[in-house]
Amino acid sequence: MISETDLRHLRRCVELAADALADGDEPFGSVLVGADGAVLGEDHNRVASGDRTRHPEFALARWAAEHLSPEERRTATVYTSGEHCPMCAAAHGWVGLGRIVYVSSSEQLASWLSDLDVPPPPVNTLPIQSVVPDAQVEGPVPELSDQMRELHVRFHRG
Repeated sequence: MISETDLRHLRRCVELAADALADGDEPFGSVLVGADGAVLGEDHNRVASGDRTRHPEFALARWAAEHLSPEERRTATVYTSGEHCPMCAAAHGWVGLGRIVYVSSSEQLASWLSDLDVPPPPVNTLPIQSVVPDAQVEGPVPELSDQMRELHVRFHRG
């Protein structure tokens, strides 16, 4: 069940994705929230640098590993504009982060990119739970998905 608090954080993820697009990067954004509701970190995609591993979910997982106890990681929530790719899902699982809430699914993204004649990525898209079977995952969130689709259209169509 997606709450108003969840929607607030997801809206911020969409804003961060728009920031990434404004910086010439692919539109993805993520927010890490502690069990007490405090925002612990946020980031957006930075792959335009040439390093294709600079996804916000991966950066937040690494930050959490360095700064949070295992219990704090387990009770944290990662909000993100798009479902984790396999690399980010694995980082999430290895670090022991808690709940994941995303706006648009990998399946939606693949469909949007296909509609735009964008070649598939070099790594298969998979549902998060195919990589981290016990992950608590919620999404997609239809009321925000159209905004994410529009950001991806803008990125790929210029």
